[in-house]
Amino acid sequence: MSTEAPVNSSNRLRNFLIAIVATLLGVALFLGLKTDSTSVSLAELDQTSIPLEVAVNNGKPSLVEFYANWCTVCQKMTPDMAKLRQQYDKNLNFVMLNVDNTKWLPEMLKYRVDGIPHFVFLDKQGETIAETIGDIPRTIMASNLEALIMGVTLPHIQGRGTTSQFSAPVATETNQDDPRSHGSQVVN
Repeated sequence: MSTEAPVNSSNRLRNFLIAIVATLLGVALFLGLKTDSTSVSLAELDQTSIPLEVAVNNGKPSLVEFYANWCTVCQKMTPDMAKLRQQYDKNLNFVMLNVDNTKWLPEMLKYRVDGIPHFVFLDKQGETIAETIGDIPRTIMASNLEALIMGVTLPHIQGRGTTSQFSAPVATETNQDDPRSHGSQVVN
């Protein structure tokens, strides 16, 4: 009977240590996943972006991004865009325009947004100096932003990268009675 007590005691100690280690590993895993999931969302970047009206009038160059929450390329670029914003926000306006908001339809038409993300680089006077569409690596975007801030030619402008397709909700019918339509009217 005396041999069972030490075995039972050592089993309890071993089980206790396993429980402690499992609990610590569980807490570490939980904290690790929680830290990883706290990245910035597109909606958060939008909420903290500079309004377009302010950006074109405050004397700083601007990067305007047309995006949508459903855009997988936009989502993929979000962590990089958040880091770039932290790095350059003192010298550069970051503007986010959601293509699903019809408020931005005039801007979507002006910049001919047909794929997202669509980036427009504006100089200090709010004039367009370059546009690019699609997935842009952070180092390439950083080089372009540095050139934009310095007021020199952007070194890396591509025509198109990987995009998410987007069709702007544009009315195709014209109102013949509207004097602003500039259409020809048939007179009988």
